[in-house]
Amino acid sequence: MIFIAVRFTARPDHADRWLDLVADFTRATREEPGNLFFDWSRSVDDPNVFVLLEAFADAEAGAAHVASPHFSAGLATMAGAIAATPEIINIEVPQQGWGAMAELAPTGV
Repeated sequence: MIFIAVRFTARPDHADRWLDLVADFTRATREEPGNLFFDWSRSVDDPNVFVLLEAFADAEAGAAHVASPHFSAGLATMAGAIAATPEIINIEVPQQGWGAMAELAPTGV
């Protein structure tokens, strides 16, 4: 799978609306056949920072995502709301989706 992590710094006046700004982009991406997950988180240290964890089944699915109209529209929307160029990690990993963590499991359940 193609695993991507992107860190966005929103402008302070857009941070509280960030998830609403990217809602259409998020919904459309999650509907792509090759999308495995597309999850947003907000930093506990800086309320202007959001991290997107996303994965696609393979390189073809990733390429289809980047070529989609909702990708272009999402970038255009985000460009007006970011304070800096996003940082990205993009890597191919030999699994599909999340795996169970070997070092931790619930107790008393």
